[in-house]
Amino acid sequence: MLLLAGCGAQVEGGTAAAARTVTVKRCGQDIAYTTPRRAVVYEGGSADKLFALGLTEHVHGYVMPPANPPVTESPWASEYAKVTFLSDDLLNRELVVDAKADFVVAGWRSGFSDQRGITPAILDGLKIQSFMHTESCFNYPGYPERVTPFEALYTDLERLGKIFGVEDRARTLIDGYRKRVEAVRAQAPQGDPVPVFLYDSGTDKPFTAGSQVPPNDIIRFAGGRNVFGELDARWGEVTWEAVVEAEPEVIIILDYGDKPAAEKIKFLKEFPTTSKLPAVVEDRFYVMDYNEGISGPRNIDGLEGFGAYLRELGT
Repeated sequence: MLLLAGCGAQVEGGTAAAARTVTVKRCGQDIAYTTPRRAVVYEGGSADKLFALGLTEHVHGYVMPPANPPVTESPWASEYAKVTFLSDDLLNRELVVDAKADFVVAGWRSGFSDQRGITPAILDGLKIQSFMHTESCFNYPGYPERVTPFEALYTDLERLGKIFGVEDRARTLIDGYRKRVEAVRAQAPQGDPVPVFLYDSGTDKPFTAGSQVPPNDIIRFAGGRNVFGELDARWGEVTWEAVVEAEPEVIIILDYGDKPAAEKIKFLKEFPTTSKLPAVVEDRFYVMDYNEGISGPRNIDGLEGFGAYLRELGT
């Protein structure tokens, strides 16, 4: 056993750890990985997964676009302080190459992008390894993979644990997260699930959460019903007419660093189309941190917070 990872994590699998190779799925594709030493991570969810696994020493730096809340507010703030802040822009190939990265973690179309010229296939050609959030794989060209959002989180931790040789740490994390989820589900209010609308952004048309992102699982595990849970997408536009027809009794506001929750609530209260919604009339707004809504360990925190909110409504 060689001590090669931060926070006490041990890299298993023999003495020649530098040459260690394992085959792990990247979405639906089998990929041979060697143990990364200089990872670049995009957005909080990617960084949090590696930090939670005790792999800080394997992370060179992070890219954090403006939507993300300050890393100083993160449960892993001390780990962010140990690695390099690379950019507050979108992920791009030049940045990764300049950082001499040997591993990049991001989501499909939320980090990796054909339009911006940074895809796993392009990085493969540059001999740079990459890993995609399983939550984003359901429409990945050629190698799709469909997993419910919380199961996707567990899958990522398991796969990253194998790539870095910290399988035991991954299993312990996953077991702990599953127990926390089951505790919330066991306390969910009885009766018909509360109709919930997640408001991400948009004034002409609202942008909301479909079935393929963590808020859908957060809502249903807490005892609610995502009014757009039949939308076979991660995030997408709907119409205000559809929101009105759904009559949500609770509205989750996704809180961005560059789109504050207070502004969104003000809009919903003043916009004639939404001002008479049951949730607006009753002032039933729940503010969810951005990093609780994208794939990462803080999904569990988001579930616990929203579960407590729904329980309070029922008392």
